[in-house]
This record gives sequence, C-alpha cells and structure tokens, in this order.
Amino acid sequence: MSLLGRAKRGPAAPPGVRRVVRLNNGFQLLFNLLWWMPVFYEYQRQADLSDSQIFGIQSVYYVAFCLLEVPTGFIADRIGQRTCLRLGAAVMTAANLVPVALPSATGFLLHFLAIAAARSLVSGASSAYLYEYLHAEGAGGRYVQAEGTARALGLWAKIACWPLVGVLMSTVHQAPYLLTAACTLGSLACAAALPALPPPPSAPPPAAAAAGGGFLDSVRQAWKVLRTSRALGPLMVQGVAIFTLARICQVNLFQPLLLARAVPVADHGAVLSAMTVAEALGSSRPGWIRARLSDTAAVTVLSLVMAGSLAATALSGAAATIAWLCVFAAATGLAFPVQRYLINAAIPPTPYRATLLSLESIIDRGVCALVALAVGAYLAADRLDALLLHAALGTCVLLGAVAVALRLVRRRPGPGADTGTPSDRALSR
Repeated sequence: MSLLGRAKRGPAAPPGVRRVVRLNNGFQLLFNLLWWMPVFYEYQRQADLSDSQIFGIQSVYYVAFCLLEVPTGFIADRIGQRTCLRLGAAVMTAANLVPVALPSATGFLLHFLAIAAARSLVSGASSAYLYEYLHAEGAGGRYVQAEGTARALGLWAKIACWPLVGVLMSTVHQAPYLLTAACTLGSLACAAALPALPPPPSAPPPAAAAAGGGFLDSVRQAWKVLRTSRALGPLMVQGVAIFTLARICQVNLFQPLLLARAVPVADHGAVLSAMTVAEALGSSRPGWIRARLSDTAAVTVLSLVMAGSLAATALSGAAATIAWLCVFAAATGLAFPVQRYLINAAIPPTPYRATLLSLESIIDRGVCALVALAVGAYLAADRLDALLLHAALGTCVLLGAVAVALRLVRRRPGPGADTGTPSDRALSR
C-alpha cells in the first residue's frame, strides 16, 4: 500500500476523472505552498513591524475574508467555479509579490488583503468544483479520498520545502515570497487546464442556473437552503472548532509558542515540517477514522484531541511541546477531509453550492478574527499558557453545544426524512 493510503481499491476511475483529480492535486499543492509561512512572523519583525501591528494585520485579514466570502461565492456560482479558481490563482500570485516591492506595514496589509481576496475566491469554488465534477461523472464515492489525497500531497510538498526556507531567506531575503509567487503561477496553469463541469441530466449547469438572479437574490436563495437544511447549520458550526484551532495554532501561535519554549528560530522550519508530516499522514487516511466512528462523531472526537493537545503544550517543555503539536497536526489531517464531506453532503442539489460554502467560511474567519485579536492581547500581557488553556475550554463548550443541537435535529422529523436526502445521510453518518 502506498504512503497516501489507497486502502481498498475499487474499479479504476475513468480517464477524465483521473485527470481532474490530478489537476486538483496540482492546484491545491501549488496554491497552498506558502514558502513564507514558517518565517513570516520573523520576516515582518525584521521589517520593523511590532507585535501589535503583526496581529492587527492578521485580524484585518480575517475580517476582510469574511466580507469577501459571500460576494466571491456568488461570483463562483455566476461565472463558474473553474473560472473563479483561475482568478483566485492570479490574484494570489500578485499578492505574494507585494512584500517584495513594499516591505512595510502598508505593504503587508495590502499583501494579506489580496490573499484574503484570492483565498475567498478559491475556498468555496475548489471544493464545490471537485464535488460537483465527481458526482456528475458517477464517481462521488471518491470525493473524500480525493480531498484527503490533495491535502496530503500539498502537505508533503511543504515538508520538503519548509526546512529550506531559513537558508534561502538568509541567502536571498525575499526568496520566500518570490518562490510562493512562482508556485501560485503554477496553480493558475492547473486551473486553466480543468475541464468544464458536465451538465447534470435535464438540468442547466450550476453557473447558468445561478446567473438568472442578482447578488441579493443568490444570497437569499442560499440562506433559504441553509434555513431549511436539518444538518447544514450545526455541521458548519462544528467545523469552526477545527478551522479555528488549526489556523490559530499553525499561523498565529506557532512561532510565539516555540519562542516561549526556547526553540531556536533556525529550527522552526523543521518543527513545522514534522507537524506537516503528521498532518499529511492523517489527511491521506480519512478511511481509518471513518471505519471506526460516524463522520459527525469523528469530527467531534478529533476536535477534542486537537484542543487537548494544544492545552497540553501549556504544561510542557520544548520537546514535549513539539510532540503535542505533532499529535495536534495528525488529528487536524484526519478531520479536514471528513468535515469537508459532511458539509458538501448536507447541501442539497442547488446552483448555490459555492455561496453556501462561502457562508461557512464567513463563520470560520469571523471567529478567527476575534481569536486573532485575543491572541495579540494575551501575548501582550505575557499570558500565552492561559490562552492555550482557555482556547481548549472554549472548544469543548462549542462542541458540547453542537452535539446537543445535532441530537435534537436527529430527533426532529424533517422534509427529507423519508427520501434519504444528502442532508439526512450527513446526519446518519
């Protein structure tokens, strides 16, 4: 069996499906290969940005993401997810050249605002495109593994590249951003090669169906789907725990936590690579957890493992902190593909899939914006350990509330109870 965990092989996929999966793998790998990730905190400090400026920019980034999510989801449903992926890759390439041309607080603010635009263009469109294409080709059962494999390949690329960042930055200071721009340009080539979505039988393609109404009408229709779905709302909130913990730990807390444990900056890339190995192994084997737990239970349990691991670092030294971060990353890798499936399965057939996925991202980024502000306040007060413990406690409270909501939803009959709608199947998994 290969490292990417292709467990029980079914019949070979049609050539068109294999090609789209490969192109999706390439797009996800190159679009998300941010060479600057292990060093961006130190890079900004060397550009004379203070901690308050750095975390303030991060908070603005999350708010901008929230504001852009629904409009970009509407754009994806209107012009097509494939076109939206191309536009996002182009914007991302330009975004990573801004710090090279303007290494200042203003430059980094523009950099992250452009990243917010690019990622919001891609966030709903990429998952929606893959899900819609595979189901249209009769290969919907391959979605979870395809999503997990794409994520795993991207993580393995980071494992190979991130340990080199410190050396490259010391040789050519702007190298992390130049290399990132080169990779996102490659993701644009992958998006350009993606085929158009095949039209569903006796139905117009999603982009054409969505084109009949304006922006506000699309938002109203998407909101109607969200309100009438029995599973979608609670499952979106459940995903907040995973996304927020992963984003805050891997982006905002990673370097401050290692610095507080006296881990040298030169070793941060290696530590992040070790975490990424653990996350890649988890992402490549979503079937392992799905064989043991229902999907909703798996997401809950893995979220609790993530929260517990983060809390444990508050009581640990350098070596134990690195070990707990790897446990955290493995749980993250296992959880993400399953959570993406749950959300997509809970969305009924609709031309507003990308808009709905954008609504989910708004919840995620809105919480992250608030947490990023809290991170800055905690670090300014030198209360990192308290932050870790409070984050774990907040996650447990959130998951408890979601568990109660899902239990009530299961007991309440819904319009799809006798029809086996995707929403009901998401609840029963």
